[in-house]
Amino acid sequence: MNTEIFKITDENRNTKAAEETIEKAGKILQNGGLVAFPTETVYGLGGDALNPESSRKIYAAKGRPSDNPLIVHICRWEDLPPIVKEIPETARRLADAFWPGPLTMILEKSDRVPKETTGGLSTVAVRMPNDKTALSLIREAGGYIAAPSANLSGRPSPTLAKYVQEDLGGRIEMILDGGQACIGLESTIVDLTEDVPMILRPGYITREMLSGVLGEVKVDRAILPEGSDIAPKAPGMKYRHYAPRAELTIIAGEESAVVRRINELVREAEEKGLCCGVIATEKTAERYRGALVKNAGDREQEEMAAKELYRILREFDEEAVDVIYSEAFAESGIGQAVMNRLLKAAGHRIENAEMMQKRKCKKL
Repeated sequence: MNTEIFKITDENRNTKAAEETIEKAGKILQNGGLVAFPTETVYGLGGDALNPESSRKIYAAKGRPSDNPLIVHICRWEDLPPIVKEIPETARRLADAFWPGPLTMILEKSDRVPKETTGGLSTVAVRMPNDKTALSLIREAGGYIAAPSANLSGRPSPTLAKYVQEDLGGRIEMILDGGQACIGLESTIVDLTEDVPMILRPGYITREMLSGVLGEVKVDRAILPEGSDIAPKAPGMKYRHYAPRAELTIIAGEESAVVRRINELVREAEEKGLCCGVIATEKTAERYRGALVKNAGDREQEEMAAKELYRILREFDEEAVDVIYSEAFAESGIGQAVMNRLLKAAGHRIENAEMMQKRKCKKL
């Protein structure tokens, strides 16, 4: 299959060529084909959400387990009632506060949504993206696009069209190139079918932000570092995601101890002939030696780490590193989302630098 790629930016968005491209992409989706498109979070792999065969094609193109639900993307509030049994007041309040935007709500589905789209569940995940190209495409496609991230299952999600092409070129009909995703991490998922709303996947919309609108909001313990052995409530979260080809280990603890421990690990790996990568922050990047160091930005502004994380992991793949060591990030605010993705990418390999130092001292 030949995958067509079209660039749509703010500069050419209102041209006839761009409008014709969106129309063509919409027709591909209406006819059961697949189109990758930009959103504010990551690139999505879109198919007709109401067509079971389109959803099956998405799973096949990604190599995605079929019990991992797809998110249905809409472009207007009035398109929500037909695909859900009821709209609770909590959903209205969250939509007023955060839609369009990086928030996915789980609601009881109507019969219009096939179970092929929902991974066999009686619920449906829905969001309204905050991206002009995405919204135009959804409208042209008929109002409902099922779209997981546009990558091979398990790989880092794409924040640039070139990574979509790398993973899915030849597997799908079209890629719409909208430049770099501005957020860089997938949407927050909140389950509204519970008595108390529950976050099933952390993202840019934080627990604090949700609580400011709804009051009490719980977090699924399985997505937290201490809950790695708990079965997650969201089926898709039980799979390893976001993983680079190299083995990734997270080093947590006090800053100087983390830097010292990562440098030790880099030296040990180099002695074995391995190429090392390090994910650092602006304050620490220059303190590492003998490794390819990627700066994830200012630790006080973890939105930058969120935006750059997947690009960094993809670059390490391009540079063929053998092992990666990453500093840990805060487990509150958007830092919680960054840590969630890092832990999934690392297969929950995390080490405390101070504890390792204490063990070494005891041996001596």
